Amino acid sequence: MAVINATTEHLRLLARLMRAEAEGEGQLGMLLVGNVGVNRVAGDCLDFKKIRNIWDMVFQSPGGFEAVRKPYFYQPARAIDLRLARRVVRGERFHPATYALWFFEPPGNCPSKWFNQPLTGRYKAHCFYSPLPKDCQKLFSY
Repeated sequence: MAVINATTEHLRLLARLMRAEAEGEGQLGMLLVGNVGVNRVAGDCLDFKKIRNIWDMVFQSPGGFEAVRKPYFYQPARAIDLRLARRVVRGERFHPATYALWFFEPPGNCPSKWFNQPLTGRYKAHCFYSPLPKDCQKLFSY
């Protein structure tokens, strides 16, 4: 069962986002990006209170994803990208993005906080940040 509703079109959109943001970090990197996306839709908290579906999440402005401004994002989703997107929509979570709402690629070490949220870890080039449970209760309950 899915933790968020996702039409076929939205699933393709999530798959394209995951690929565009993290293909160079392999399948786990792509799954981590997918976790962040699903968390933003499911969490209904902080900067993401008005995010109701994958389209809203991908194109949120401000606060969206850098990848949507690059041509690479607009390639069709491949079968492997869709399989990975389905996994995160079904609720599979991976550390350090288990409850993360943010990630970014710093030029050096990961700052201990990002948008005032604590660092939960790094995977290859990306640092992941999760809210405190008290600030985002829905995110910690699915």
